[in-house]
Amino acid sequence: MLDKILNIFSYSSEEPLIFTRLYFWVFFVVVLGGFSALYNKRKPRNTYLFLVSLFFYYKSSGIYFLLLIFSTVVDFFIGKELFKSKVKFERKLLLIASIVINLFVLSYFKYSGFFIDIINNVLGTHFEVLNHFNLMANSITGSNYFDIDKIILPVGISFFTFQTISYTVDIYRGKITPVKSILDFGFYVSFFPQLVAGPIVRASEFIPQIYQKYKITKADFGLAIFMILNGLLKKLFISDYIAVNLIDNVFSAPMRHTGVENILALYAYSMQVYADFSGYTDIAIGVALLMGFRLPVNFNSPYKALHVGEFWKRWHISLSTWLRDYLYIPLGGNRFGEFRTNINLMITMLLGGLWHGASWQFVIWGGLNGVGLLIYKQWRKISPFTGNHSWLVRFYAIFLTFNFITFTRIWFRCESMRHVDEMIHQIVHAIHPDQILQVFVAYKKVLFLLVFAFIVHWLPSGFKEKYRTFFSNLPSWAIALAVLIVVFFIYQFQTFDLQPFIYFAF
Repeated sequence: MLDKILNIFSYSSEEPLIFTRLYFWVFFVVVLGGFSALYNKRKPRNTYLFLVSLFFYYKSSGIYFLLLIFSTVVDFFIGKELFKSKVKFERKLLLIASIVINLFVLSYFKYSGFFIDIINNVLGTHFEVLNHFNLMANSITGSNYFDIDKIILPVGISFFTFQTISYTVDIYRGKITPVKSILDFGFYVSFFPQLVAGPIVRASEFIPQIYQKYKITKADFGLAIFMILNGLLKKLFISDYIAVNLIDNVFSAPMRHTGVENILALYAYSMQVYADFSGYTDIAIGVALLMGFRLPVNFNSPYKALHVGEFWKRWHISLSTWLRDYLYIPLGGNRFGEFRTNINLMITMLLGGLWHGASWQFVIWGGLNGVGLLIYKQWRKISPFTGNHSWLVRFYAIFLTFNFITFTRIWFRCESMRHVDEMIHQIVHAIHPDQILQVFVAYKKVLFLLVFAFIVHWLPSGFKEKYRTFFSNLPSWAIALAVLIVVFFIYQFQTFDLQPFIYFAF
């Protein structure tokens, strides 16, 4: 009995608290039980949710929850000093300190190996990664428990780092006032539904909510359940199934598969990454809403985009707007002529690519998206179709945009540059018409699921809003029945091994 209790409070990398595990939903029911006793008492409620969120992160990242606490403490006190100071130079120093500290921690854990490889390749040196944090932990504990030869990326560090940076920048700009209580600020930084994979929440959007009374209507409750079920279906029924039954096999060994299989896997991956990431966001929004908190929309049917610029207004909205407000505009935005604007745009997209991962593939992926944006800007000036809203022109624009975005995902998904070369080779040189029917028959279930998913994705937004509203207003017994049906459906069709959310790696 004692072992079971201790196991609940111990960290295991094999059992993280993720939305697709029964363990999480048991955890969430327990959290709601405590929340129901405190929801009308603001301070105890916020403190309770902060502590719960720390426990959630500890179960997801182990000892690295101390990094979350460190980031919280640093930016809370810098934010207070920023607001109090009236000396321009001092305020700039404080802001720089916040940005440098946060980016140093992020860079150390995420990019150390990447930068060391670059140095070794350029200088011919043989530096190796050394985990100084684990070395210090071993020194303190007098043990060799912590591995010093590799640096593990803490889950969600890219997300909460951007949240805390935006907090201090917004105080510096005079857009917000600092939070008075460190517990309230900790709650904002660590709120568990969106902690490990977003959306990236601005202080101006979320902090006012923590001072409001709990309020959730019947329609809000119905919408929360809808978002959770919708997200679970996207992740477990669509994303995981097509990953296990097609995508993972092809991308791990492109040369062992035909050109047709490589193309099918590439297009399937465009749906997988959307269903996976937007599925996580949907669940996060639903879970937060059940506790009375509203998270921002992070996706808006991105594959309906007419051009690359519109795609990035529909895809991972919280990141693209963050990069716009805290990188592109401070670089100068479009205020200094076309050449400077294009440079700023490319820098933003290259760094946006690097945010996703420490490899040249992500840099290339970001660069390709930047080039796509620049080409569209020039095309818009001479296009004979500007202002033409006919269905044929719209279809063609969506078709071109979707195919371009899908093409760039070769660099996003492939495990190495060698695999990138192999996949492109197979697509260009190993397509034979007689294989098409064979491949479609072999992957008929995957193909059916893909067609279904894209049809649903391309349904009119008004229609989707109607069925969301319809579900939200169903009687309680009907919502409960829908939950049982979806759970049974997922149980019947889920893959043997649960797949991690893709953006956990970022």
